[in-house]
Amino acid sequence: MSNELYRLTATEAARQIAAGSLKPADLMEACLDRIAAREPIMHCFAYLDPAAARAAVARPGKLHGIPVGVKDVLDTGDMPSGYGSPIWAGWRPRADSAPVSWTRSVGGVVIGKTVTTEFATRHPGPTANPANPRHTPGGSSSGSAAGVADGMFPVAFGTQTAGSIIRPAAFCGVVGYKPTYGMISRVGMKLMSDSLDTVGVLARSVADCAFFAGAVANRDLGDPEAHPGRAPRIGICKSPSWDLAAPETVALLARVEAALARAGAAVEARELPDAFAALKTAHPIVMNAESARALGWELATHPDGLSEGLRERMAFGLRQTEPALIEAYDVFASTQQAFPGVMAGLDVLVTPAAPGEAPAGLEWTGDPAFNFIWTSLHVPCVTVPAGTGPAGLPMGIQIVGRRGDDRAVLAWARWVEAALG
Repeated sequence: MSNELYRLTATEAARQIAAGSLKPADLMEACLDRIAAREPIMHCFAYLDPAAARAAVARPGKLHGIPVGVKDVLDTGDMPSGYGSPIWAGWRPRADSAPVSWTRSVGGVVIGKTVTTEFATRHPGPTANPANPRHTPGGSSSGSAAGVADGMFPVAFGTQTAGSIIRPAAFCGVVGYKPTYGMISRVGMKLMSDSLDTVGVLARSVADCAFFAGAVANRDLGDPEAHPGRAPRIGICKSPSWDLAAPETVALLARVEAALARAGAAVEARELPDAFAALKTAHPIVMNAESARALGWELATHPDGLSEGLRERMAFGLRQTEPALIEAYDVFASTQQAFPGVMAGLDVLVTPAAPGEAPAGLEWTGDPAFNFIWTSLHVPCVTVPAGTGPAGLPMGIQIVGRRGDDRAVLAWARWVEAALG
C-alpha cells in the first residue's frame, strides 16, 4: 500500500494528512522508493539526499508534509544550487530563495533540486521523458516536469522565460501553470531576464497547481474543481507561430475545438492582431540582452564554462543597439496594453502548448514558439494534458487569460481538461 502513495495528488495527500489517515513520513518514503527505482533511468535530480529528506521536519500549514521538487535555479540554503552550469557546481547559498522559504513555512518539504538546462536556457541536462526515455522532457524545467510525471514528487517549481514551464509539462503529460508575471516572488532566483522570468509550478492536476501556488504566494486561487455555473466563452487562437505547428498539433487543435463546443462552450476563432507578430523579434532581443547583462560575472571570469550556444546568444544580446532595445521594449509595452482588447467578450484563449510531440533525443528541449508570446505579455497560462500524438507521446493544450486573472484561468483550465475527458 505505502509504495503506491506516490501516486497521490498533492490535494488528496493534504486531505489525508489533515484527516490523520496519512503520515507525511509514509508519503515521503513512497516518493523516495519511487525515486530509487526510476532516477537511474530518468535523471531528474541535480541534488538528492534521501536521508536529509527523511529527516526534514514538516511544519504545520497548507502544504504540511507535501514533497516538493525545486528547480535548480532557486536557491536552497541547505542544498547546492548549481543553476545547470559547471561554473556553479557545488555552490551552497547561505539562504533559501523566497519561493523555497515560503514553501517550508507552510509545511512543504523540499525533496531535492531538479535538473534545469544551463541557467534555464536551452543547453540541456541529462533528464529523459518518462513516456519514452529516448525523447526530451522539454526544458528548461526538465527535472521538475519529468519528476512530477513519473511520480517522484506531486508538485514542483519551474520557471519560464520563453516556454520553460508550459512546454515540458505538455511533453511529459502533466499540468503546468505559469502565473501572471511576478505573482510568485523571484528573490533568490538565478535571474536571467528581468522582464520575462516567471516562477511557476508543475503538478498532476489543475487543483494541485492552484493549491501549491496559492499557498506559496499567499493568494486565494480558488478551487478549480468547483463547478463554475456556466460554460466558458473561448477563443481558439492559432497564434502567429501557427506555421510551425506539426500535423499532430493541427489535428489536436481541431479536435479540442470540437470537444469544447460539444461540452457547451461558446467557441470562436480569435487571432492576435498583426502588431503582436513583432514579439517574434522583440522577445529574443529582450531575453538575450537582459541575460547577457545578468551573466556579466560569468562572461568576465568563466567564459569557457559557458556552452558554445549560450555564448553565441549572449554575444547576440550584447550586440543589440540602444534603438533596437528601445523598440523591443516598446513592443512589449504596446502589446501588453492591447491584449485586454483582444480578449473582449471571452473568458480565455485556447492555443497550442508546443509545436508537436516531444522531439527525439536529449540534445534539444524543443521550440518555445507557442509560449514566448504569452510570457512576453505577462499573462497567466495553464497547459493540461490533451491525449497523445502519433508516436504515443503526451500532448497538451494551453489556456491563456488576462493578466491578474489567474483564479479564473485555473478554473477554466479545469473545465477544458474535463471537457477533453
